[in-house]
Amino acid sequence: MSDAYVALEGGRVVEARSRAPGQARGELVFTTAYTGYEESLTDPSYEEQILTFSYPLIGNYGVRAERFESDRVHPRAVVARELTDDVADWLTHEGVPAVDNIDTRDLVITIREGGAIKCGISAGPDASPEKALEALDECKGMSEHTNIGAQVSVTEPKVVNADGDGPSVALVDCGAKGSIIDSLAERDAVVHVLPHDATPEDVTAVDADILFISNGPGDPANFTDAQALVSEFVGDLPIAGICLGQQVVAGALGGTTEKMAFGHRGVNQPVLDLETKQVVMTTQNHGYTVADPGDKLDVTQINVNDDTPEGLENEELDILTRQYHPEAHPGPLDTLGFFDDVLAMAKSTRRLVTCD
Repeated sequence: MSDAYVALEGGRVVEARSRAPGQARGELVFTTAYTGYEESLTDPSYEEQILTFSYPLIGNYGVRAERFESDRVHPRAVVARELTDDVADWLTHEGVPAVDNIDTRDLVITIREGGAIKCGISAGPDASPEKALEALDECKGMSEHTNIGAQVSVTEPKVVNADGDGPSVALVDCGAKGSIIDSLAERDAVVHVLPHDATPEDVTAVDADILFISNGPGDPANFTDAQALVSEFVGDLPIAGICLGQQVVAGALGGTTEKMAFGHRGVNQPVLDLETKQVVMTTQNHGYTVADPGDKLDVTQINVNDDTPEGLENEELDILTRQYHPEAHPGPLDTLGFFDDVLAMAKSTRRLVTCD
């Protein structure tokens, strides 16, 4: 008899095995990454989602905290073909339901054909199909999580690498991965990590050389405070962004974004640079994309598979964004030089930044 059930949008219920007990609801998505499960599970961009691993065995090299991207597991639940005891114990300790012994190939095909779908999970001794369906009924769409930034952001400003000799970076934490902050600090930048709802006064207070919008979960249209910062400082400060950050920058400058069918989540997404014609492999995790960058941003890189924008720039305004994760973790480091390019935008003679 099964002790876990996965209820899918439309009413289908799939039996599974419980590896970490509990009940959960969220948007069901999948990643094709075959390594880096610790990084994926601690990536804040998976907030309010249920993560399915397409790779069949998850946990074959244990669990090490030094690989974590944040201080907790962010998916609401985890689905795999097989989870090792190490990962199952970790998720149990974190209070995150997990199931395995399920045909993940079938789930991936379902998502690829129909798009990311709502999901409910019931796992453990008291699990039942009815409880899974109840969780499904309570599931919201990602755009309905209007304050999702508050769930993943710092609540107070903090400084990383305070003694650095490099530029001062005001990093707006919309759900930033730790390795993004580390990549800036390793280049001697002083990184001021600000809450997702930071004000222009907060940016001015840290004497910023660069405004940096981080990755994060959900619909970029809900990050109105971050968009307001971009609008406020465009032309006065260099502006950079990664993943959600690219979408926020585009939205603030007259562009539009849209939800993708099933998103890009994995470590082998090919990206073409339109100037050099070079293709690089990238790590990605996003369910929204820039539909139209508007007339202030040029598309400089595109996804080889579907032509969606992967890089936006405006040299005159010192704007540089990437849809993928140059810091990888896990994945290829082909594009790590992005951080050097960002910091190079902080000129020796800085513009005067004022708040009226």
